[in-house]
Amino acid sequence: MRAFYSGQFVLPLPPGHRFPMGRYALLREGLERQLSQVEMFEAPRATDGELALAHTPQWIASISDGSVSAAAMREIGFPWSEAMVERSRRSTGATIAACRAAFADGVSANMAGGTHHASADKGGGFCVFNDAAVAARLMQAEHGRRARTRLQVAIVDLDVHQGNGTASIFHGDPSVFTLSIHGQKNFPFRKEASDLDVELPDGCGDAEYLAALEHALDDMERRFAPGLVIYLAGADPFERDRLGRLKLSFDGLEARDRRVFDFAWQRRIPLAFAMAGGYAADIAETVQVQLGTFRVAFEYWRRWQNAAP
Repeated sequence: MRAFYSGQFVLPLPPGHRFPMGRYALLREGLERQLSQVEMFEAPRATDGELALAHTPQWIASISDGSVSAAAMREIGFPWSEAMVERSRRSTGATIAACRAAFADGVSANMAGGTHHASADKGGGFCVFNDAAVAARLMQAEHGRRARTRLQVAIVDLDVHQGNGTASIFHGDPSVFTLSIHGQKNFPFRKEASDLDVELPDGCGDAEYLAALEHALDDMERRFAPGLVIYLAGADPFERDRLGRLKLSFDGLEARDRRVFDFAWQRRIPLAFAMAGGYAADIAETVQVQLGTFRVAFEYWRRWQNAAP
């Protein structure tokens, strides 16, 4: 199974910054130890043209040359740096590469990504460019050149925070279905309308969450027939996440992942996944959740290979 990393491009963050940058290196180390069958590749760099499929030229230029306003950077939550720009491009390129690999292999991964708070003309919540939106648009363009038909893409966002940027980018677009299951009272406090939003109360546990997911996937299937799934497998619904406010256990998160991968496998829909958020006080617990997602993904990747002619 192919996975694409951008963790070597590290943001220079001030001491005490709450973004857990170290989890990307720990995830890579964990995969090397526990799932050596996962092949890891350096992510390509998203070009201006690729980014422009989901973002305005003004936003791309201001981020790239550092002319972005201080207020816009405060909304993102990172200080501007050339390393931040490079990492953001690589993280977007990783989801692009994962989608291409998923069409060939069934399942593939971005070892970062899930930057769903970035909208067309601004960032927010640690998100600069929206990797899922850019990748969805590019896959539609590439598919259209090959097949002369419009690829339908489902973005299944199970980060604990609503994918407001993704919802705004695809508002009114019938070719992309945005599904977000998130904490009702959590960030962002001004939400956008996804095609399907499922809002959960603080303290929601495994059983309630899994029932909501089941209903949401059924609802999506009644309304939409995707040819690609991009899955944001956030680790932040975990019960000890600092920013999550939900109460999913390790087992509950594994069951969540299994349900999403099984949904795609049963319908033979290629699936690319990204890691999205994760802010446990003990960073090792976030990485444990993410490694669990990779274990489930690898099982389903093997099913795809065994079913190949």
